[in-house]
Amino acid sequence: MNIVVTGGTGFIGHALVEELACAGHDVVVLSRRLHSATHFQVRYMEWDARSVGPWQEAVAAADAVVNLAGEPIAEGRWTTARKRILVESRILATRLLVDAIATRPRPLPVLISASGIGYYGPQDDRTLDERSPLGEGFLAQLSAAWEAEALRAGQYGTRVVLLRTGMVLERYGGALPKMMLPFRMFAGGPVLPGTQWVSWIHRADHIGLIQWAIHTPNLSGPVNAVAPAPMTMNAFCDILGKVLHRPSWLPVPGLALRLALGELGTLMTTGQRVGPVKAQDGGYTFRYPTLEPALRAILTKDKRT
Repeated sequence: MNIVVTGGTGFIGHALVEELACAGHDVVVLSRRLHSATHFQVRYMEWDARSVGPWQEAVAAADAVVNLAGEPIAEGRWTTARKRILVESRILATRLLVDAIATRPRPLPVLISASGIGYYGPQDDRTLDERSPLGEGFLAQLSAAWEAEALRAGQYGTRVVLLRTGMVLERYGGALPKMMLPFRMFAGGPVLPGTQWVSWIHRADHIGLIQWAIHTPNLSGPVNAVAPAPMTMNAFCDILGKVLHRPSWLPVPGLALRLALGELGTLMTTGQRVGPVKAQDGGYTFRYPTLEPALRAILTKDKRT
């Protein structure tokens, strides 16, 4: 297959591109900066996520498009300017991509577009699935607008899959290294109140879900990209401490986090208990359905490299 990937140099995208190439697909990565390909089946094309250009030729020839474009959510305090960047990097890039899909002579078979479980907003203990309603807050509104842009591709005969992603775990990148650091210094513990839910997924399963979605023709709409076993923050940190052979004893006050990070701090002090109902009902088999084996696999791989 010819597969176009936006955001293909990021934490998830880079690993996805390698997997797709190793599986025999021809991959075109749309990127703001050109990179040297590490695989002969990978080609990089420049785009600024705002302007038309030669990259449209790759979209016109694609059998699938995976849209992972967007500035990282948790890289800085949510000032007004930062929020604008988070919104525009997702909405404008997706809009431009769908506009290119609209000009194809034949419908694009499938668009896999990123979203987040922030769609559901802060929640209590209620288990959420893909049928759960839109929640409240900045991330909910951002996710809804992002999804709406991707869903426009359906008007042009494209099957659209929206990956509502939870906390993606891997040794390098994402939230896990930041969580591990205080544990390694014997100062680890949960973010209070500790009862908030963490819906997580190993990066290998996130990539596996993308590949499965590409090849599952009856799958469309939102798909929760989370493992089947969400954990409370207390339980998550207990297991992390166990795997690292460190105590989980020094809780982080939620108030201090909010004072330090502002509205961004709500990412850690609130959560959602999300289940991957459509993935499980559709037959996807998780490599890491539970947390402890997932963390052990990550840390074991780290020791071997």
